Amino acid sequence: MDRELLRQLIHVSGVFIVVLSYLIPVKALIIICLALLVFLVLIFRWDRYIYLPLFSPILRYCKRSDDERGSIYFFMGIILTLFLFQSNLAVANAAILILLFGDSASTLVGKRWGKVKLPFQQNKTLEGSLAFLLVGFLASLTQLTPLPAFTGALSGALTEAYSPIDDNLTTPLVAGLVISLLIYYI
Repeated sequence: MDRELLRQLIHVSGVFIVVLSYLIPVKALIIICLALLVFLVLIFRWDRYIYLPLFSPILRYCKRSDDERGSIYFFMGIILTLFLFQSNLAVANAAILILLFGDSASTLVGKRWGKVKLPFQQNKTLEGSLAFLLVGFLASLTQLTPLPAFTGALSGALTEAYSPIDDNLTTPLVAGLVISLLIYYI
């Protein structure tokens, strides 16, 4: 579990993006995220051939076989969320926080205490999805009122559980869209 805990701490460290969104323009933040994405791809590639003193120990300790692709989807999800919802930064930030904290909680709780498999999805558990919902809701409350925060977290939890595409890409996009629709129509 220590390896997975470290992985999820790295995952939630993306909170710096939300913090930066209040300090710099969104377009500059998108450029920073693109630069981080390129840097990350290079680090993954170089680590295959040479030892990188700061990065290789961490990568080699907690890397999964699909880490490179998941990390790319992670940054692409954040970049697209910032781009599509930049007119309402609270929505963009809430969707990103739902991804960061909800997804991490889901993984940690599901792997440790998950017993009840979700219908039509044998790799996910009810306990993990409920953890996603609760933690995603609490995280998004820092940006939104309760109803949009809850619907965003619920749509994020369902997306994380059932998306046929990597959830790091789809979760913030679906959560941001559902939150936006709710705010617009209510």
